[in-house]
Amino acid sequence: MDDELNSRLKPLRERIDAIDAQLIALLNQRAAVALEVGEVKKHFNAPVFRPEREQQVIARLQSMSEGPLAAEHISAIWREIMAASRSLEKSIKTAFLGPVGTYSEQAMHEYFGQSIEGLPCPSIDEVFRAVEAGAAEFGVVPVENSTEGAVSRTLDLFLQTQLVIGGELALPIHHNLLTLSGNLTGVKRICAHAQALAQCQHWLTANAPHLERQAVSSNAEAARIAAEDPTVAAIAGDRAAAHYGLQVAYALIQDDPHNRTRFVMIGKEPAAPSGYDQTSLIVSVKNEPGAMFRLLEPLARHGVSMTRFESRPARSGTWAYYFYIDLEGHRDDAPVAAALAELEQKAAFLKILGSYPRSR
Repeated sequence: MDDELNSRLKPLRERIDAIDAQLIALLNQRAAVALEVGEVKKHFNAPVFRPEREQQVIARLQSMSEGPLAAEHISAIWREIMAASRSLEKSIKTAFLGPVGTYSEQAMHEYFGQSIEGLPCPSIDEVFRAVEAGAAEFGVVPVENSTEGAVSRTLDLFLQTQLVIGGELALPIHHNLLTLSGNLTGVKRICAHAQALAQCQHWLTANAPHLERQAVSSNAEAARIAAEDPTVAAIAGDRAAAHYGLQVAYALIQDDPHNRTRFVMIGKEPAAPSGYDQTSLIVSVKNEPGAMFRLLEPLARHGVSMTRFESRPARSGTWAYYFYIDLEGHRDDAPVAAALAELEQKAAFLKILGSYPRSR
């Protein structure tokens, strides 16, 4: 049996080895050209990372592929190839909500690739501050969850910052209940970020109603606490479990099996059009009849689709609101540009947060 198996596998493995030899030669050729690109960018003081260019490369390769690799496989492979090439040009630092093991860190690596230097921050506020101060070139922040809705602190900080959104990623969120022992023996409380507790509340009520629930700054912080205290269970993902040496007591405990969190990448450089873009903005209107209709009417007239509409109190004590809106298209696209020009005339306040490649 083993002899027959090996005899049939041997020629296939030899073919794979030959293909791998070709691939490594081509990858090194590609890296050498990327270094030349880096020299040109350096001469013109151009940014190393261009999200719209990377999106175009991936989309083109996906359209060329005839299988068996799926589109998401091509995306994952080429993000790592481009990330490795970028790291040859310059080491890029990205701030994320820490500590190590958070979903924010996972989103950072899925978007920028593994060849990125992460800067864990204790709060979303600190992520913004790190990028504004130049301690990191980019930041990764959550903006909304499919179960719990908008991340209010991120929306509030967008009002105060000069940073722009340069990209987005919708990350599937898989919550596990983690302990040192791999079971709940001796466990007295469950720690997690407040949103994670909310996303798992029905499961927790049905399966662990006797355990105290404690909100902490992040799921990774909960995992760190659980790693030091056998009476604590943490809600966190696989990355946190591996980093802190925890065992999965119960897997996939989120109430919504399709639970996802949308993250955006913030920085100082605006993204150019990629052909598949989105524009985010904040507006407010005068408190008078028909004001909101008059504000949004130009979008319909210019054929611009609105994909998100979120309201937040202005905290001015006058019952005024800011509206967070996502539009299909880039601000440089003619229909979007025309609609935004009219919005600016009609809005009491308008701030464009960025135009950037949409998550596919």
